[in-house]
Amino acid sequence: MVSAARPGVPSTAVIGTRCDRLPAVNPRSAQELLAPLATQQTDLGSGRRLIETYTMEGLLGLLWHGPLDAEDVVLCAAGGMGGYLGPADGLYTHLGSTLPATGIAVVCVDYRRPSHLEPSLLDLAATADRAVQQGARRFVILGHSFGGAVAIQAGCALGPYCAGVATFATQSAGCEHASQLAAPLLLLHGGQDRILGPENSEIVRSLAGQGDLRVFDGADHLLTGVADELRDLMAAWIPERLAEHRAA
Repeated sequence: MVSAARPGVPSTAVIGTRCDRLPAVNPRSAQELLAPLATQQTDLGSGRRLIETYTMEGLLGLLWHGPLDAEDVVLCAAGGMGGYLGPADGLYTHLGSTLPATGIAVVCVDYRRPSHLEPSLLDLAATADRAVQQGARRFVILGHSFGGAVAIQAGCALGPYCAGVATFATQSAGCEHASQLAAPLLLLHGGQDRILGPENSEIVRSLAGQGDLRVFDGADHLLTGVADELRDLMAAWIPERLAEHRAA
């Protein structure tokens, strides 16, 4: 359990809260709500570690890039089918190969129950709880497609400990309480997305009452055609948000 007395660290009540899915007040940490049966992990080399947590609702997988005790952590929420790569030809794992050199950890979250919002939100909250126990102080959250709603709700749940949220081809369902998000919001969408059109990001920006919306002409739902552009954008945007939060 996270210690509420630890300076600069969110309490268990903060980590266990939500926008509209998890109980608003719960004396247990998100890790306790996850109810793990067992956890195992292995070092994959090159600063990467695979962590698997067994629960009665499935296996939670974390692909952890960089220092386990990092103060700055990026949480990456997959789409509705789960996985680690993210959009744009493996954007998440690319960031995991570059950002740790600056002391930023990147954690790709593979849900226990992909496409189910409530347990997926708990998966991210429990991952944040684990990171806090290891020394994390601030988070940037990324989410693709279904994961956009997970990322926005997780950003609400983390409150002042969230430095920014970026979504890629997000759905609008599950983002109804986006106005509770205080952190900067970046919404990226492909103009030729045939699965979730860019109007979804427009709706989310309207619900949030803020946000930088960028639509990439010709790009599809996976944003593969603008992979290099997104890698450069996120390589700058993420450290900027963390630095702003650190200085606040």
